[in-house]
Amino acid sequence: MKKMHIIAIVVIAVALAVIVSTISNSSTYAPFRDAMNHQGSTFHIVGKVNKSKDFIYNPEVNANLFGFYLIDNEGTEKKVLYDGAKPQDFERAEQIVIIGKMEGDEFHASQVLMKCPSKYNGNQADQMKVASISTK
Repeated sequence: MKKMHIIAIVVIAVALAVIVSTISNSSTYAPFRDAMNHQGSTFHIVGKVNKSKDFIYNPEVNANLFGFYLIDNEGTEKKVLYDGAKPQDFERAEQIVIIGKMEGDEFHASQVLMKCPSKYNGNQADQMKVASISTK
């Protein structure tokens, strides 16, 4: 075999390994219902924090445990436990994406991603009002 053929085979094998590992590690957006039916699988769940319930965070006891209640887009509420410190400005988040696995009746998140309100939203609305008033 020529040296070029061996290099081509190695490159193809590496590319296939990368594709297979990416597909096997990928997770999907889903509601709590799907995560409960497939315990142990990783899911992305989108929802809003139930701010009427207390957060679970006591840094004196365990600074790396934060808990809250999340309502997914279907209206199902579950307790979420995150092995990490409480994210900064968590209370201001409009929407939350949690990544993790369902264990029993609790969701154990490995990541918490927040969508915070934009500081530009108010200004854009004011500018749109001004623009629409001035064109009339």
